[in-house]
Amino acid sequence: MAKSVHRAVGVDIGGTGMKAGIVDLEKGALLSDRVRIPTPEGAKPKDVLATVRELLDLLGPDADSLPLGVCFPTIVKNGRTLSAANVSKKWLNFEAEKFFEDGLGRDIHFVNDADAAGLAELRYGAAKDRPGLTILTTLGTGIGSAFLFEGALVPNTELGHLQWDGHSIERYAAATARERDGLSWEQWAHRLQKFYDHVEFLFSPDLILVGGGVSKNPEKFMPLLKTRAEMIPAVHRNNAGIIGAASLALA
Repeated sequence: MAKSVHRAVGVDIGGTGMKAGIVDLEKGALLSDRVRIPTPEGAKPKDVLATVRELLDLLGPDADSLPLGVCFPTIVKNGRTLSAANVSKKWLNFEAEKFFEDGLGRDIHFVNDADAAGLAELRYGAAKDRPGLTILTTLGTGIGSAFLFEGALVPNTELGHLQWDGHSIERYAAATARERDGLSWEQWAHRLQKFYDHVEFLFSPDLILVGGGVSKNPEKFMPLLKTRAEMIPAVHRNNAGIIGAASLALA
């Protein structure tokens, strides 16, 4: 760990909410209150940038001098966003990292949101020192995923876009599908089971972690799921994106 870097800011941009906090990089824990603002309707680049500025203002002047990591719900390669499932199509093949750096007037670290959550679990959480393949799934607006193999992140996996009945399976099984379709926890777990069955068939993970907004209520659905691999809630739950994005300052 870089001894000169002990704190950083993490910003987690989601399909429905944007969150930020100041993170202790030695402990992998929030030092500040978590601040949250709803994601602007349509999630267009200029509106998302303006909301990031608002979040940083809410954290106070201390945040201005700290390293900044931003995570975002798209495929991210070389600073470009290459998908746009739950945000504006304007993000397709968009130089997002440069856009944020120019708009904020500072360097940033930029990464996919589920990959950021995976890094939080790898460095400070349930995947730390675990052998074999750990798959983190984040259940929220969509379904994000992070592959963690023998202590390393394999970036840009998109298990939420496995095909189910002609559509991405996240449309059928994400947490928002439960709300949209008025499902009971049992009915939703039945859909999730199909997702996890397919994931296990394809990848045979050694550990499955469940994160995202709904992971704050694991008792409502996780006991209803059956997997060959051990399945447990992610340690950092809905703060994992913030913590993982901030931890990029250590890279």
